[in-house]
Amino acid sequence: FLRNRRLAGLKFRRQVPIGPYIVDFACLEKKVVVEIDGGEHNMPDQRRYDSQRAAWLEAQGFRILRFWNKEVLFNIESVLAVILQACQKR
Repeated sequence: FLRNRRLAGLKFRRQVPIGPYIVDFACLEKKVVVEIDGGEHNMPDQRRYDSQRAAWLEAQGFRILRFWNKEVLFNIESVLAVILQACQKR
């Protein structure tokens, strides 16, 4: 759904290196990062790591959007609406 500028003509790249991190998807023009998380991201150590990572990315001017795998699989329209809204605000 994010490939080939399908979402409002926005260019998203997959598995993008940004500084010391690799993000799931990024629209560099709008500085929006999209992360798709599985259950392992609910573990305490992973939550701490994700928090530090988000703080670094936000300090670089990126907005981070996180979605659970289930949301993407079962409610993609809402996920895309949130992503589009975030990009339009930037």
